[in-house]
Amino acid sequence: MNGQLIKSRGTLGTAPVFLTAISTILGAVMFLRFGYAVGNVGFVGTMVIILIGHAVTIPTAMALAEIATNQKVEGGGEYFIISRSFGIIPGAAIGISLFLSQAISVAFYIIAFAEAFRPVFAWLAVSYGIHIADARIVSVPAVILLGVVIITKGADVGLKLLYGVVGILFLSLVLFFLGSTNYTSSLSYTNFIDTVANPNDFFLVFAICFPAFTGMTAGVGLSGDLRDSKRSIPLGTMAATLTGMFIYIAIAYKLAISAHPTDLNTDQLIMAKIALWGPIIPIGLACATISSALGSALVAPRTLQAIASDEIFPFKSLAAWLALGKGPASEPRNSSIVVICIATVFVMMGDVNVVAQVISMFFMVTYGSICLISFLEHFAADPSYRPAFRSKWYISLFGAMACIWLMFKMSMSYAIVSILVMVALYLWISYNNPDRRGLASIFQGAIFQISRQLQVFLQKSSRHTTEERWRPSVVCISNHSFERLNAFNLLRWIAHRFGFGTYIHYLEGYLSRDSVAISQDVFQRLVRLTDVSHSNIYVDTLTSPSYTTAVAQVAQLPGISGKENNLMLFEFAQDHPEDLTDIITNFRMVAASGFDVCILGSTSRDYGFHREIHVWITPDDFDNAVLMILLAYIILGHPDWDEGEIKLFATFPTDEIDEQKERLLGLIRDGRLPISAKNVELIPADTGTGRKQLICRQSRDADLIILGLVGEALLHEKEKIFKGYEALGNILWVNTKKEIQLSREETSEPEPMDPAATNGETPEIDPGEPSESDALAIDKTDE
Repeated sequence: MNGQLIKSRGTLGTAPVFLTAISTILGAVMFLRFGYAVGNVGFVGTMVIILIGHAVTIPTAMALAEIATNQKVEGGGEYFIISRSFGIIPGAAIGISLFLSQAISVAFYIIAFAEAFRPVFAWLAVSYGIHIADARIVSVPAVILLGVVIITKGADVGLKLLYGVVGILFLSLVLFFLGSTNYTSSLSYTNFIDTVANPNDFFLVFAICFPAFTGMTAGVGLSGDLRDSKRSIPLGTMAATLTGMFIYIAIAYKLAISAHPTDLNTDQLIMAKIALWGPIIPIGLACATISSALGSALVAPRTLQAIASDEIFPFKSLAAWLALGKGPASEPRNSSIVVICIATVFVMMGDVNVVAQVISMFFMVTYGSICLISFLEHFAADPSYRPAFRSKWYISLFGAMACIWLMFKMSMSYAIVSILVMVALYLWISYNNPDRRGLASIFQGAIFQISRQLQVFLQKSSRHTTEERWRPSVVCISNHSFERLNAFNLLRWIAHRFGFGTYIHYLEGYLSRDSVAISQDVFQRLVRLTDVSHSNIYVDTLTSPSYTTAVAQVAQLPGISGKENNLMLFEFAQDHPEDLTDIITNFRMVAASGFDVCILGSTSRDYGFHREIHVWITPDDFDNAVLMILLAYIILGHPDWDEGEIKLFATFPTDEIDEQKERLLGLIRDGRLPISAKNVELIPADTGTGRKQLICRQSRDADLIILGLVGEALLHEKEKIFKGYEALGNILWVNTKKEIQLSREETSEPEPMDPAATNGETPEIDPGEPSESDALAIDKTDE
């Protein structure tokens, strides 16, 4: 925000807020269309309209009072509140719509002001033969005169004029209530539901009357000119809203007992025939409309000035000109010129009925946004949100939902147009301000609370569950995040749909100011990496004096799913296996902590063309087979592997081939994994060819190879286990400490197959289309 706007001290109190709001609330609709409302829907129907209208305005006023007492509201009023809560970009999109509504409202009220001269036109025609058909003879000079007053004299003179205008307005209301007609004594109070024949639709009447209830936030636009905005805004706004509601109820009652529905429907100035002195009603209409126009003319420039001060427009020189203020109060005279020009254009058009409906839509968007901000602040439970006045979360939520509902009830087409305009503004502002906060900032607090509640729920529910449904919750630790992306990519594939992934970048050292600065820089790079790769993994950094302490800390991290992590992923480069020593040293600690362990050997071939995943099973690591196949299936579920397939190779002694084939095919069939039987190859182990030789020959073109890892063998052979595969692509070694049951029903056992029925051939098995629930509803029990 422009420093001049923030540092200048306001001089106004609560009265200007109240007067600006009440003068906008008690406008042209009250004099010209409230009789029409009573005539078409009756007194009871009009009461319902008033109550529904205030079901929007009262929650908005309460939300506004709440937000205003939590933070200092600078220049711009409603725009300042919305932009500082929703973020600059969505706030500016709503703010521009709000500004246009306020600016065009000036024209709307001036045109209504000219309608107050219709009796004068009729008198001139009868008395002097001067026929005036075009009310623009009054409206055009009026808007120009209003502009001269606002631009040259500023808010102080405008508010002095506002005092006089509001005084006349209330005098006209007093004389109206003191008046009477012959119809009064003949009306039965039971006929309050009487309407004209063939009345207009209720929501059409509501749409026409709703602008009468808007305007209670007009005084917020003076926030930058107030001495104590935290006190003046809630007090003035709530007082104006409640005062307006009671006045409208009283007017509806007075109209119902004073005139027949037909007269109320046809005579726009029926209030003049009821008032104690008839001419006061056109005078009051003129005052009401000019006061509403004056209120909008005071507020709209300040909204535009605040938007320009935030530098969201692509034209910097124009923004600087609009943001410029005059005098110690930073009067927005340049923005006032723009407002008066817009108002003059629409006054020259002479009819803004269509535009007026769009104006109402934009006001509804503004009111709904304010209510939504209040609701989200309640839901987020932010400790920095401590307003002196508190609304209720359900009142704010009701107000927001009511705004959306009424938009579409009033006019489906105009509601859609308004939403499209808002979206277009948002996209335009986002395009020109790529570094500003967007929609992501709106729901952060609410998402935090939802995430917290879900994690607590999952943790508590798992405590009462007798059987655990296994789902990969993987944590990876690496200090080569930007040199080698193989582990990062593997983790994002696992976490894409079926699992959860946490990626930790390890920084060796001790925690200090310098190390924190380095970790923050690395963290931002990781976040960008997740953004450009469209991954669903959670990233973070960890500074620790040694790799062992880092692994120990990572092993104790809570999982982002709400449950504990169950699989730890390590990574090393096969051509530079220096990291293997640390991995092997810490393997026993990780396995003892109950983790499944995966070790990825990366090569310069990366993952090739993402076409083939080869899974190798031997008698020694058969316990790892289920997790190996399951991980292959999960990886294959990522769009990067859309054209990929799994090939399963198993090496067993010749005399066990038939038995192991039955067992293996039963496992595939019951697990519902997408492995065709033609992709399963059993290789006798006693052919004179070593296991590594077989793998190097059969999988030399594979894009990912998954091998089993036996813990005892790793501790004895150490780095030797990983050597001999230098000519292959990436290899994932898998070790599990628990048995994973792939079948959907834990009691089901694969039926033995008749070898004779297959003639020694591997049968074709169509496992069907796998579903997420089939693949992931997996029972996991300790060995």
